[in-house]
Amino acid sequence: MTTLGIHHVSIDVTDVDAAVRFYVDRLGLTVLDRPALGFPGAWLGAGEQQVHLLGVAEVSPSPSAHLALRVDDLDGLAADLGDAGVRVRMAGQIDGVARQAFVHDPDRNLVELHERLDG
Repeated sequence: MTTLGIHHVSIDVTDVDAAVRFYVDRLGLTVLDRPALGFPGAWLGAGEQQVHLLGVAEVSPSPSAHLALRVDDLDGLAADLGDAGVRVRMAGQIDGVARQAFVHDPDRNLVELHERLDG
């Protein structure tokens, strides 16, 4: 058996529509078809991977657990997010290999924005 990669990550959200707007309008993910599963949610595309939003009554985000999205223009995205009123915390470089910034979604889930410096 070989693990081929990550198919999806799931994120708890209290307002699915607000979360979809944030991840699609602000971070550039795409809405995917989702079967009727009997509870609120949405499936989003992030390159070849997916982010599944799960509608719940209450969210207790961890201060360190996070979703990392690979982006191709960290400065441009950070500027767009700032213009939209989203607080962006630039975190600098990781050993000259990547740059990071962090934002919170509407439910305060931590999202890392990760730009590789080597392409």
